[in-house]
Amino acid sequence: MNSKSINRIMGAIFVVTAMMAIAFISGCTGPEQNKNQTGDLTEIHFGYQPSTHQITYLTAKDKGWWDKNLAPLGIVKTTDNLFPSGAPEMNSMLAGDIDVAYVGAAPFIAALGSGIDAKIVAAVQVQGSDISVRTGVPYEKPEDLKGLKIATFPPGTIQDTLLRSWLKTNNIDPDKDVTILPMTPADAVTAISASKVDATFLPHPAPTEIKEKGYGRTVVQSGEIMPNHACCVVVVSGKLIRNHPEVVAKIVETHVDATEYNNAHPDEAAQIYAADQGMDLKIVQDSINEWDGRWVADPHLIVNSTVDYANIQYELGYISKPLTEKDIFDTSFYDSLQK
Repeated sequence: MNSKSINRIMGAIFVVTAMMAIAFISGCTGPEQNKNQTGDLTEIHFGYQPSTHQITYLTAKDKGWWDKNLAPLGIVKTTDNLFPSGAPEMNSMLAGDIDVAYVGAAPFIAALGSGIDAKIVAAVQVQGSDISVRTGVPYEKPEDLKGLKIATFPPGTIQDTLLRSWLKTNNIDPDKDVTILPMTPADAVTAISASKVDATFLPHPAPTEIKEKGYGRTVVQSGEIMPNHACCVVVVSGKLIRNHPEVVAKIVETHVDATEYNNAHPDEAAQIYAADQGMDLKIVQDSINEWDGRWVADPHLIVNSTVDYANIQYELGYISKPLTEKDIFDTSFYDSLQK
């Protein structure tokens, strides 16, 4: 085993240990803060990330649907926290600071392997990430990536998991043949613009921003790597599922409505995202028009690929044991809407 492999595994162990320590120290304090003196649940904390993948959360927020739909169930306040990627978002859920996470399926798998008490209750979208190569760097086939520096999300994320698996499939050793650098989307875009990295693998709208600012070009879309693969999902804490299933049911229903609204009004969805992130509207609109992603809510559409992530992460040493559909999903809330 080479030094890069050892460092990667030790890094994963450190992340897992830190996440478990946070959970131990924090105990159940987070959910208790959401209750009034009579013990009734009054507040829901959401987590999300700066990606067009997760516009559904923002649409429901912009329309006031979270507050309106949850108010009859005693929820007087909803708040949210913005995270750069899935790992810190899952750390926050482990600590009890958020109840509902819009997050990638792979970071949730990594957290589940660390003992997080939560389930996926709905899908958010599929596909929607691109490998971009810097302007001036030749690319015709996967082997052309050998020797390059590639910026992507940290270990245990969707992008890291897919990238490493795809490289191996194409006989490229992710630890020896390339240098994979963990970065946030903003840092990765800056890095490729300054020629500090040769390529990126990022969720939209970053690939469109890279292209339209002249930093690089898309060479592979994630749907080519794994067709119809799961990306973002709605994760709900186990305590909320067990103690307040009616609230979870309304969250899933609101998510489904917002998903349908986005698919019917993509231009408005782009405006909502651009306003939230202070981003150029044209870049967001172009991203939605050219990405290979789709906003979906049905969790059954992503079961197979999510279990595949668990198997890949087990093989990579990110989690200590394989996980099953039952370990990962609770589809009952979505299924109840279909009756």
